Amino acid sequence: MDPSQFQSDKMTFSVLTSSAPVMAPRLGKLALAGRKTLSTPHYIPLTSRGTVPHIAHDMLRKETSLNSLYIGLEDFITKRNPSPVYNIPVTEDESPLRKFICATDDMPIILAPRRFPAIPCPPNNTDTSIAILTSVGFRQLPAHQYLDSIRSLKPDIAIGLADIVYGREPGVKRRAKMVDRTHAFTQDALERLYGRSVPADQKQKPTGTAYFAPVLPLDNAQQSIYLDDLQDELKSHVSGLALYESASLAQIPESLGDLPRLLLSQPGGPHDLLRDVSLGGDLLTLPFVGECSDAGIALDFTFPAASDVNGSVSQPKALGIDLWSADTAKDVSALSEGCQCYACRKHHRAYFNHLLNAKEMAAWALLQMHNYHVMDVFFAGVRDSIQRGTFEEDVQSFSRMYVSELPQRTGEGPRLRGYQLQAGPHKRGPRVYGRLDDVSQKFAESQSSVATPDTDASGLEHHGFAAKV
Repeated sequence: MDPSQFQSDKMTFSVLTSSAPVMAPRLGKLALAGRKTLSTPHYIPLTSRGTVPHIAHDMLRKETSLNSLYIGLEDFITKRNPSPVYNIPVTEDESPLRKFICATDDMPIILAPRRFPAIPCPPNNTDTSIAILTSVGFRQLPAHQYLDSIRSLKPDIAIGLADIVYGREPGVKRRAKMVDRTHAFTQDALERLYGRSVPADQKQKPTGTAYFAPVLPLDNAQQSIYLDDLQDELKSHVSGLALYESASLAQIPESLGDLPRLLLSQPGGPHDLLRDVSLGGDLLTLPFVGECSDAGIALDFTFPAASDVNGSVSQPKALGIDLWSADTAKDVSALSEGCQCYACRKHHRAYFNHLLNAKEMAAWALLQMHNYHVMDVFFAGVRDSIQRGTFEEDVQSFSRMYVSELPQRTGEGPRLRGYQLQAGPHKRGPRVYGRLDDVSQKFAESQSSVATPDTDASGLEHHGFAAKV
């Protein structure tokens, strides 16, 4: 097999341009049978319960170029057993998950056990399960239940279970346990999903889902046995790699360099994103896009930085516009100059300032469409730059042109509810409607000075309603 191409029964990945197997930016093409082809590097939109936050299905199809979805299984676990997502009537070749979330037939779906970014859970992971946060509270997700869900829901790509510690730094003993558990999860999944070393009486029909094996956010030496097993024994059944920090891109063995890499990281902005691409990331998650939309910030940058004509900039540009600012209240210009997204074609900054102050949901819906469009244009520029061989120079130019950080949040976002809240102490936001207890008490105290229906003419005259004649 050509070392620049990985092929499974349902998915193919071809490396089109790369200067090195690992630790270098590269162009690729990921093709899934019957789905849109993903040109890499690119991003994977994050979802909440199967939908991209704020964007309705019809607008997503007509006014965006989103071409894949990341879905966390924990979003669909409810009190009902089984969850409604498993009861959708489908034919043998249809995906209940795809039909449940009303995704188009050509949209690649990536299923993971947890949403991203994942919320830390008080319960600990075990040798046979991981802790999750569902809409009905914390609980354990057994490994066999996740594998059954992959078979039943039929996603295009499934990310394997991993023993990941969120919210704190794991100790030395805990790290060893993370590797052992993740190694065991991966071996068991490949055996049960694809029939590897499974006894004849336990074999099932192999699933058509491509499996991305997790790579832990640990040093290479700490998970060397696991990585050796991936490249020596398990590679024929692994379709890709899922990494939890950009530093792990340096730990991928060259023999696994032909596999697509899904980087589940949280870049702070486009500068971090360009660093991740330079290290060889193929598919990336961008939580900052949704965070900016919620904060009323419109992204405003392009790659390459076309305005850097002389190679120097007197004043670096901001990466976005805070639409809560009073400066935008009378600004009738588009969110970004030359932007062709739906929001910029139809509306101006002053309108967004009004929507945000009026707490209108349209503000966040339009901002989300705009911000994703900015990222579409950004990644198209990244791919063109890699193709031309000018990526490093373009990154340096971008660093000179734009400030290093996104604008600070100044306004309120949409109200968080239920499972969207972070675990632990939190503040939901100011109350929109207060209790009437204080008003009732004041009314009771003032009854003696208020006219009542039982008063006579003298009482009415006392309160100024009329004069006796």
